[in-house]
Amino acid sequence: MFAKYIRILIGLFLIIVLPGWLIYYYFVPPDPDELELPDGLHPLVVEKRDILIGRAGEAGIPILITDGYRTIEDQNQLYERGRSQPGKIVTYARGGESLHNFGLAIDFALLNKKGNAIWDMQYDGNRNGKRDWAEVVTMAKQEGFQWGGDFKGSFKDYPHLEMGFGLSLRELQRGEKPPLP
Repeated sequence: MFAKYIRILIGLFLIIVLPGWLIYYYFVPPDPDELELPDGLHPLVVEKRDILIGRAGEAGIPILITDGYRTIEDQNQLYERGRSQPGKIVTYARGGESLHNFGLAIDFALLNKKGNAIWDMQYDGNRNGKRDWAEVVTMAKQEGFQWGGDFKGSFKDYPHLEMGFGLSLRELQRGEKPPLP
């Protein structure tokens, strides 16, 4: 008789409690204030960023890293651009929803002949008949970055390069960390 009640309790747990916990764990985002975040870029991202800058320079394509690690506050300010602040929308990620917050992403721009940052994807400053932007993206992918221009959906983030180390945003938010070199 006692075993019957135990089976009923286990059954209720599996039917009611466990699915609720799984839904909470996988679909309810954590509070950004409770995230354990780094205070800078991951060491491998730094290493690959520096290699990319060097390779691009050797190809006659000077680039500028316009952004790297962002705090939650920085991300939220950027998110408000085009919403409650002037400007156009540049991100759909709030604080804690961007790989920049986990030190795993950088943004870049090309530098023109005058040394000004440009985001012209057709620009061929080294005059080799190839678009400099595409050349930099190819180099970045060879170094292990994923490119925001390949994002699925309607929002393409062309200056964005990231290294997710096989971890999903949800896993990072739940405290999983990429390996250190």
